[in-house]
Amino acid sequence: MKHVLLLNLHQKYDGFANGNLTHDLLNEAKKFFSANGYEVRETAIDEGYNVVEELEKLTWADTIFVQSPVYWMGLPWLAKKYVDEVFSSGNNTVTYVSDGRSRDDESKKYGSGGLMQGKEYMLSFTYNCPTSEFNNPNGFFEGMSVDQANVALHKTFQFCGATPLKSYSVHDVYKSDFSLDNALHALQETLSKNFSA
Repeated sequence: MKHVLLLNLHQKYDGFANGNLTHDLLNEAKKFFSANGYEVRETAIDEGYNVVEELEKLTWADTIFVQSPVYWMGLPWLAKKYVDEVFSSGNNTVTYVSDGRSRDDESKKYGSGGLMQGKEYMLSFTYNCPTSEFNNPNGFFEGMSVDQANVALHKTFQFCGATPLKSYSVHDVYKSDFSLDNALHALQETLSKNFSA
């Protein structure tokens, strides 16, 4: 049986960002993984976490599914704190050995000292901004894709040796015509593409 860690990086702000959409997306992901023979474990950082337990989950997981809102063009500060604490604490045991370089072997490059080879990760984001701002040279993100705009999180996993899967993102989440059903259906489609047998 394969193992998946569902990582909820939402940070609550009462009345503005309560986490309902994040919760719904994670429930949809949990249904998908459970129906496809995965054992599921979960972490919701806003409820507190234990670094040792998180490292055990990362060791156990074959796949890490990350669900996060984007606040001010990046992760919520509590999510960045989680990454800093957990991934740093995994040095020499779970996440990485070194930055990969070697004084004795110049072929060993920076970023090649990860311990998470064989693990996969999928990023899923919620945004207020419309999809039109990405992959658009005239858009706010100046032609960047969602993945390029979130390069720091991708590089964190790459530094640790994990392999990326196709990302997912939901946009215009505050619009009056936002459709939760459409967002959940599109997530299911992306999950099916990433995890088809």
